[in-house]
Amino acid sequence: QVQLVESGGGLVQAGGSLRLSCVGSGRTFNALGWFRQAPGKEREFVAAISWQGSTDYADSVKDRSTISRDNAKNTVYLQMNALKPEDTAVYYCASCLFATMTRSLSSYLYWGQGTQVTVSS
Repeated sequence: QVQLVESGGGLVQAGGSLRLSCVGSGRTFNALGWFRQAPGKEREFVAAISWQGSTDYADSVKDRSTISRDNAKNTVYLQMNALKPEDTAVYYCASCLFATMTRSLSSYLYWGQGTQVTVSS
């Protein structure tokens, strides 16, 4: 069973950057994803990366975010630049049931507890 722990969130001014990290308890061949949930909104897809390193991004973050993984360290990262107030949310990392990346929440079996990102205007 995989356990995931996120870190790197915080309070940032608009235009700033954050690097979120997520460390797993064991090595995995599965795809990994980042999701976020803002107050009053559904949890939404942000980015995903396959075991091989292929990536996928939501349109809202594609031009200013980079997802990466270090399989040897069981860690996935999300670098976010040019942050906007609408990026404010709790960010969750998750481990997919499959090696192939997907945007579907139902395909992710293991979830971290989340890390808060707050972007001030």
